[in-house]
Amino acid sequence: MTFVSSGYDPENPLQDRITDIGNHYYGEFLPPVIKNNFGQWLWHEILEPGILMHKAQSGDEVYTLRCGTPRLGSVEHVREICDIADKHCDGYVRWTTRNNVEFMVDSKDKVEPLKQDLLSRKHPKGSFKFPLGGTGAGLTNIIHTQGWIHCHTPATDASGTVKVVLDELFEEFRNMRLPAQLRISMACCLNMCGAVHCSDIALLGYHRKPPLIDDEWIDSLCELPLAVAACPTGAIKPKKKTIVSERTGEEKEVKSVEINWEKCMFCGNCYTMCPSLPLADAEGDGLVIMAGGKVSNRITKPEFSKVVVAYVPNEPPRWPTLAKTVRQIVDAYSQNANKYERLGDWATRIGWEKFFEKCGLEFTHHLIDDFRDPAYYTWRQTSNFKFTEEATLDYHKQKIA
Repeated sequence: MTFVSSGYDPENPLQDRITDIGNHYYGEFLPPVIKNNFGQWLWHEILEPGILMHKAQSGDEVYTLRCGTPRLGSVEHVREICDIADKHCDGYVRWTTRNNVEFMVDSKDKVEPLKQDLLSRKHPKGSFKFPLGGTGAGLTNIIHTQGWIHCHTPATDASGTVKVVLDELFEEFRNMRLPAQLRISMACCLNMCGAVHCSDIALLGYHRKPPLIDDEWIDSLCELPLAVAACPTGAIKPKKKTIVSERTGEEKEVKSVEINWEKCMFCGNCYTMCPSLPLADAEGDGLVIMAGGKVSNRITKPEFSKVVVAYVPNEPPRWPTLAKTVRQIVDAYSQNANKYERLGDWATRIGWEKFFEKCGLEFTHHLIDDFRDPAYYTWRQTSNFKFTEEATLDYHKQKIA
C-alpha cells in the first residue's frame, strides 16, 4: 500500500519516477562543441605535452588541456577547478579515468590564456597545482586506491607512495621523451581496486602475516559463518577455545575460529567481515612492485603484470627505497627500449632474465613466472628460466647463504 499511495504504478514502473540513484545522463554535461559533433571526429594531435587538438568533420576544433590532480582532493581544490572552468570553459570540465582533470575550449585563441592561468597557480611551497602533461610517450597520472586515509585493509598508504613516485618522475609526466606511454598504478592491498594487474609498473601493498584473532570478542562482534565464508582459500574454520578473560581473569569457553597459515594469502577479506581479525602489522606490511602489464592491444596483445620486486618496506613519509627502485626501472626502460615499445614488450624482447639485470633488481627463484600458457605462443616455447651469467652467480650466492 505504501507504493500505491506514493503514486507507484506497477504497470508503468518508470512513469514520473524521481530518484537520485546513479549518475545523470552523461550527455547533459558535454560542452556544446562536443555535443554538436558527437561521433564525427576525424583525427587528433598532441600540440605539446598536456595539450591536445581534436578535429571534427564539420571543421570544428576542440583544444584539451590535461592536468594532473590528486585522486583525493579537498573541497577547496575542487572549487578552484570549477572557478577555472567557469572563467575559461563556460563551466565545462571533466575528469579522466586516471584522475587527470581536462579543461576544453573551442578556439585556439583560448588555449594560451588558460595555459598561463593553470601554470600560475601554485601551492605555498611553489609546486604546481595544475601541472600540464600526461600525454603521448610520457608518464600518465598514477591511478591509486584509498590507502591509510580511508581503506580498512591497506598494507601501505596510497596517496603518500604515489606522491613520492610522482615527485621522482615528475619530469616524465611533463615531457614526452620515453619510448612509449608509461602507466603506473597503485593499490594498497591485493584486493587491487587500483587495477594494478595490467599496468606497465604496478605498486601493490602486501600483508605478509595472517590475521590476529581476538578470541574474547569475536563471537560478540562478528557473525562467524560470514568470516569463514569470506576466505577465498578456505583457510578459516570455526573452533571452540578455552581462554582467560582480559576483563575478569576468569577461564571460559568461547566460539572462535582458527586460521591455517599455509593457506592464508593475507588478502584481508576476513577483516572486512569481522573486525576481530585485524591484519595490519608494522613489520610485516610493505609493497610489491610488478611490471610489464598493459590493457592496450596495440602492436601486442594485453598482458598481466609480473612481480619483479617481492618486498619493499614501508618507509613513510618519503618511501626512499620505493622511489629509488621505480626510478631504476624507468631509467633502464628509457635507455634501452625501442621507440613505441611498451615496458612489457621491451622485457619480453630482451628476456625477463635480462630485464632484472638491466634494471639492477635482485632476482630470486620465487620470481620465476612458470605459467605454461605464454610459452606456447612466444618464440621461447618453454617456461624454463634461462639464467644470464650475472643472475646465475647471484642465484648460487643465495643458495650458499
